[in-house]
Formats: sequence, structure tokens, C-alpha cells
Amino acid sequence: MSDLGGLAVIFDLDGTLVDSEPNYYEATRQMLAGHGVPDFTWAEHERLVGISTLETVTLLRDRHGLRPPVAELLAETNRRYLELARTRTRTYPEMRKFVELLAAEGVPSAVASGSSPEAIEAILAGTGLGAYLRTAVSADEVPRGKPAPDVFLETARRLGAAPADCVVLEDAAPGVAAAHAAGMRCIAVPYVTAQADRFTTADLLLRGGQAEFTARAAYDWLTSSGWRPGR
Repeated sequence: MSDLGGLAVIFDLDGTLVDSEPNYYEATRQMLAGHGVPDFTWAEHERLVGISTLETVTLLRDRHGLRPPVAELLAETNRRYLELARTRTRTYPEMRKFVELLAAEGVPSAVASGSSPEAIEAILAGTGLGAYLRTAVSADEVPRGKPAPDVFLETARRLGAAPADCVVLEDAAPGVAAAHAAGMRCIAVPYVTAQADRFTTADLLLRGGQAEFTARAAYDWLTSSGWRPGR
């Protein structure tokens, strides 16, 4: 019997459970190119990892002086992204194992993401992760996106879990900051490993990112570290 009674685990989606960033980059690149910005680079995209699609589009609209309203640009970006996400999203194998391990142990788990509800649904359905992660919250459903704690607090509420009983898995600094602000512990698995020094509030930092993450090691950390605050 596991020593995880009372624990709830909240997963970020993009860059944590699945490698969706190439799809987001391509959708954003196509949107910008269609509005006269042909040179959006992967390096620029990396600097936006961890914030919501709405915030990304708003920032890029202001930066490049685009004329269409944010809502129109967001809808276009989401449409392009969904076309890619349904068939081209790769789940990280060890993350899938971890999700399955937690499910086998009866640990409540959920997704809290900056993506739109439609994007979350498409990815969870297309990858099969939805069979295990039946609770999912989008930053579109709360007042503020990460690094504000809103999306994590709402996810905990839907799980019926106290924030102090939640552990978050995140790949980006804004998400780690949001978990800390929510009063939750956090396992950080940086998508951009060169940015690992930004993850100052993580309780467990895997500097090597997904290459360093294993389901068994994460599970062992939970059971051996006494995940409850103050233990």
C-alpha cells in the first residue's frame, strides 16, 4: 500500500506531459507570417514558454503592431494549433508511465494548462491521456493565467483537494511560480534546460528536463520525501 493517502497531483500539459511546443511554435509562426511577420524564430518562441496562448498572442500583437483584434488572432492561432495537435502531439513516455502509476495507486490527478479548453480536450483525447486525467482546467476559465495561482487553485477545488495536499509537475518558470503562489509543492522538469536556474521555488528540480525524469524516481520522491508540508 502506498504512502500517498490524501495527495493530489496536478500536471501542466504542454511541455510537461506532451511535447506540444513544436505545434504551438508552428501555429504561431503561421499566424504571424499570414500577417506580415515572416521571421518568428524558435528562440523567440522559447522565451514565451509557460504563458497562456492568449497572453502570447496579446504580447506578439503589441510587439509587431498587428492590426486585427486579439480575439481574431487568438482564434486563428488556436485553429492552426488544433489542426496540428490532433495528430502530431507526442506524449513523453515516462510521463505517461507516471500518470498510469498514480492512477493504479488511486491518486487523484488532473491537468492545469494555459491552453484553451478545446486544445486540452484535443490533446487528451488524441493521446489517450484523457482516460486517466478526467479533470482539466484551462487558464481561459480563471481570471489570471500563470504565474498567478488561479488555474492551480481552481484545479484543486475541482479535485476536492486542499492546496497544501497538491503536488504540481511543471516545465516552465511561470508555472513553478504559480504552484508556489498556490501553496503547492512542485516537481520542475524544465523544457528549456538552460533556464533551470529560474526555477528557484521548485521542491524538486530535474535540471536535465525530460531526459532526467523517470516515473519511478518521481514516485519514490513522493513516498520518501514526505510530500506533505511540515512532515
